[in-house]
Amino acid sequence: MTNTTARTATSGAGVLDLLRLFKGNTSAADHYASERLAQAKAAEPVLKAFEVLPTDTVRKPGPLSGIPVAIKDIIATTDMPTTNGSAVYADHVPSSDAWVVERLRNLGATIFGKTVSTEFAWRHPGPTTNPWNSKHTPGGSSSGSAASVAAGIVPLALGTQTLGSIIRPAAFNGVVGFKPSFGAIPRSGAHHLSQSLDHIGFFARKVDDVAYALSLLAGTSHSDPHGAPVPGFEISVERGVPPLPSPRLAVVRFAKFAKAESEQQQVFEASVTRLRGAGAAIEELELPELDRSNWDAINTILAAEGAVIFGDLVARYPDKTSDHLKKLVETGSAISATAYLKAKALQTTLRADFTAQMTNYDAVLTLPAYGEAPEGLSYTGDAEYCAPWTLIGVPALSLPAGFGKNHLPLGLQVVGPYLNDLRTLRVAKWIESALAFSPGLPEIK
Repeated sequence: MTNTTARTATSGAGVLDLLRLFKGNTSAADHYASERLAQAKAAEPVLKAFEVLPTDTVRKPGPLSGIPVAIKDIIATTDMPTTNGSAVYADHVPSSDAWVVERLRNLGATIFGKTVSTEFAWRHPGPTTNPWNSKHTPGGSSSGSAASVAAGIVPLALGTQTLGSIIRPAAFNGVVGFKPSFGAIPRSGAHHLSQSLDHIGFFARKVDDVAYALSLLAGTSHSDPHGAPVPGFEISVERGVPPLPSPRLAVVRFAKFAKAESEQQQVFEASVTRLRGAGAAIEELELPELDRSNWDAINTILAAEGAVIFGDLVARYPDKTSDHLKKLVETGSAISATAYLKAKALQTTLRADFTAQMTNYDAVLTLPAYGEAPEGLSYTGDAEYCAPWTLIGVPALSLPAGFGKNHLPLGLQVVGPYLNDLRTLRVAKWIESALAFSPGLPEIK
């Protein structure tokens, strides 16, 4: 089965494309979400991206009027279940919306169902398949959000990242994924995996779309005091985010670069050459301490905090929690307070060091993953190239850049200093324009 018959001319359109269309075509605005619902229903038997689909697609007024936004199923919604990818919460309907969902409703967005997440955004996967090849993983933990945008079902979806759960699936599915600076979007109402590492971010088709989303959704809340506010900015619907001309890019390979698939290395090198030819100033940059220390530090913090969050749950529901979650609690419970505090101190030091090391650069260019999405649905892929930037909480963005040997998408990762989200997005917009690469829409079969 394919979903091509359920597609329309706007299936692959971005958020700003649609808002420009809707401005002069109220009929298109009124019917867009219901058309997306028909496509979602046609694709679901293979894609399996949604836990719940919407029953109400009536357009509401606001800056995002007519735009369907899919919500990762660890983010609370009052009008549909929030399962957290867990049998424990199979029938759970929250009493209040998450901060970000309430903001979306106030902006006029159509809350377009709940997308499949791995269990509590950790390693036990759901049934979602990669829209480019259903035998391959879409990545995780934001599996359904990435797949639904890649398939052209929705133009925007919420995800979360604690290790690599936005950047990696964005690369695997050939879409733009953006993880803003830590604390940019309040996480109130999103189930925690690790309070010191959890981020809320986006999947979309273009850099303009995630920039517009952040401009509307960045904020603060007394219920989530972590991080620092991102400086406010506005994005023109007509022009999008202005590209930063001739950016200064630092190519960061890390010692693990040799482990990347040869096609991923080739796409990366070809992109560097193209960007240099388009006017970017590009230099190699080594970050040895971040490279050496990030994996142990991030896993120490995640496991220790995860053990506190899930310890009682695993004890109460041993038959409804996975071995992955049980192992996380076991590992985290064995971490000493001293080891945890050392990792937290290192997190702060590494962020400050990175800010200093970026004085002469606008952004880092690196890999988002080792290569194509792995075959099979039991393993969602390696997060080693995402973990350094999640640990230090800096803005990171994945851009589609090519295809691998199995005709699955490959990407690039663009990273900026902490709280320099707008500048990072401007660099990414320039790179997107210079590469001029679009993976198109996959056939789901």
